[in-house]
Amino acid sequence: MLVSDLNASMDQIAPQALAEPWDRVGMLVGDASRALAGPVFLTIDLTERVLDEAIHERASAIIAYHPPIWEPMARITASSMPERAILRAIESHIAIYCPHTALDAASRGISDWLCEGLSGGRDGKVSGDCRALTPYAAIESTQQVKLVTFVPPDAVDKVRSAMASAGAGLNENYSVCSFAADGTGTFFGNASSQPAVGVAGRLERVRECRLEMVCAKRAVALVIETLKQFHPYETMPIDVYELASQPTRNTGAGRRLVLDQPATLAQLAVRLREHLRTARIEVASVGGPTDLSRAVSTIGVVPGAGGSLAGVARAEGCEVFVTGEMKHHDVLHALHSGMSVILAGHTNTERGYLPRLAERLRGMLPGVRVVQARADHDPLVVV
Repeated sequence: MLVSDLNASMDQIAPQALAEPWDRVGMLVGDASRALAGPVFLTIDLTERVLDEAIHERASAIIAYHPPIWEPMARITASSMPERAILRAIESHIAIYCPHTALDAASRGISDWLCEGLSGGRDGKVSGDCRALTPYAAIESTQQVKLVTFVPPDAVDKVRSAMASAGAGLNENYSVCSFAADGTGTFFGNASSQPAVGVAGRLERVRECRLEMVCAKRAVALVIETLKQFHPYETMPIDVYELASQPTRNTGAGRRLVLDQPATLAQLAVRLREHLRTARIEVASVGGPTDLSRAVSTIGVVPGAGGSLAGVARAEGCEVFVTGEMKHHDVLHALHSGMSVILAGHTNTERGYLPRLAERLRGMLPGVRVVQARADHDPLVVV
């Protein structure tokens, strides 16, 4: 097993395309061709204590959920903690991989894990309907536009093959993909025209075939140029339609959870505390600080600092918003909008997923030891 195998496994679990545009995900440090000769360490934050532990255990790689490289580094010295950590990792030949918001957004990722606990589910199952608050939308690079042309029925095969040879009609494992439908076309050619079908100077009605093929934007010009060479008409009809991205219901930022059975705010707080194994759960109820018996069914869920999605959650009908931390005035704004808030601490809503990530990686990387860093913990304690 190589570092590249670890990278590939992580990209299956949390595809980098799912990360927020501002995020720093993927392999941040290391040589992908190196062997995973030592264990893979999992941590939320790459602190110096975590790095000491990883070096002591002769780790080959560290998966740090939060990106240890955030702002661009002009130099890598021992003058600051972030630089020092990166420098020591390089010196110790330890690769660093960061999944961050990609792991939040992924199916079976951190957001779904939180929904499992809040819903009272078990073993990876959520007891209720769960979908992304902001579904991830993407489009295959070979299906960015649709080209439509109209040809005589006896020329369809020739034109289809010509368009395919230039890059149209690709759909994952398939090529020469098209759709054709018969219809009637009309034209009136002037005295200078030389129609391939019918004659100039009168309105003609001819049998035509509408031929559609998807295409990458970069290939459109070549497909059109090729089409001109093989299309039988003097004036070639061609329409180019830009296609919209297709949203995926179960991947994307945050979750909208609809419980199978309504639960009170107090019940949700207890479920979350037991799921996260934390002593710190804060509840802000729309009905006031003593009103925890309010029953809710629709919950917005975002790990970490999810305040930026609170408005989206409320617009999606969420009655309570569950996240790690929010600014005071954002909590007040949520309450004034009619949505209660439950906060569990930033890293508390993330760290408990690491054992599940370790289990998944062990199944994908046979023979590789995957461990959770003992030195990784919430920097804040309840006293």
